[in-house]
Amino acid sequence: MARIYREEYGRCVATLTRVLGDLSLAEDMVQEAFAAALTAWADRIPPNPGGWIVVTARRRAIDRLRREAKREQKHAEAVLVHPPPEHEEVGPVADDQLRLIFTCCHPALAPEAQVALTLRTLGGLTTPEVARAFLAPESTIAQRIVRAKKKIASARIPYRVPADHDLPDRLRSVLAVIYLIFTQGYAPSSGTELVRTDLCAEAIRLARLLAALMPDEEEAVGLLALLLLTESRRQARTDSDGALVPLAEQDRTRWDADLIAEGHALVRWCLRRNRPGSYQVQAAIAAVHGDAATAEATDWHQILALYDQLHTLAPSPVVALNRAVALAEVAGPAQALAAVGDLDLEGYYLLHATRADLLTRLGRSTEAAQAWRRAGELTENEVEQRFIAARLAALG
Repeated sequence: MARIYREEYGRCVATLTRVLGDLSLAEDMVQEAFAAALTAWADRIPPNPGGWIVVTARRRAIDRLRREAKREQKHAEAVLVHPPPEHEEVGPVADDQLRLIFTCCHPALAPEAQVALTLRTLGGLTTPEVARAFLAPESTIAQRIVRAKKKIASARIPYRVPADHDLPDRLRSVLAVIYLIFTQGYAPSSGTELVRTDLCAEAIRLARLLAALMPDEEEAVGLLALLLLTESRRQARTDSDGALVPLAEQDRTRWDADLIAEGHALVRWCLRRNRPGSYQVQAAIAAVHGDAATAEATDWHQILALYDQLHTLAPSPVVALNRAVALAEVAGPAQALAAVGDLDLEGYYLLHATRADLLTRLGRSTEAAQAWRRAGELTENEVEQRFIAARLAALG
């Protein structure tokens, strides 16, 4: 049931929101339908669980509207009883989930609230997972989501398909949403698996739809290239026992050559356009990794130069941390350790994992062990915790 919830929740909410025109009501009804499914599916899961949830949620919404018996809701009830046909023309965005992402990314909402609300509603992420994606306290994210829903209700922001001319203004937030859905799938901050393939696949699906919808937007194409090139390494990220394998130790024959080829073609298209953006540069970095047949053959000088460009386009502590990894390969671990010393990422486990690796390479085992322990405290992913325990054991 947990897997079905993760995979179907966002789709069901998107469909119900289109029918109901009310996000909060759609969420409530979908949650009630899943609660009913616990009993109804005790003996057998239906062949189309998402369809069952949508039908059940719509019926419950009709019942609620009838109970409330308000005059102004009669039209809404009629729409529920006679929903629009599936083939109805719905504007430039034909996919329910992508359409609702654009709707949630309304300019009347603060950018942080747009992304947080959409991740929670459509990405299938819990509030704690959204908070970890933002590197922010859970209470802060919860408040953002509540305020965004209140703003939608008070400002009567319509749940309708944005017009063609409105799409570019909302693109930045939409890209951020899709990227964070993929990130939470590729490196989940909690759970028993290193990768949530359902989230990765959904993010790539949405990225393909977005690139097809806006084929002249370089950043949309760049995001798709980045996701494909990153996804190409997924099979090599764990060994036969499910243990995490760092990039430098991966069996590159297990990388997906078709995804790499597709990603490289998209990166070359972006380079010809010569209008760089942050997702395009990240895709270029992933393409350089994909070019290297072995870890030793990696062109770290080019990667470092690309991180310098990325830090100019989108400066952030996380970009600086990733740049330090490349710096260590070019200039040595001592310079990289100095570069991460002042980063404001105390609650980010990868900062401490990176410091631990650099300290190990410098022979400072006691400090490395302390950094590994701190990293272990900050991740709730069991695969990463086992990897950290192995590194600690290797230090003795």
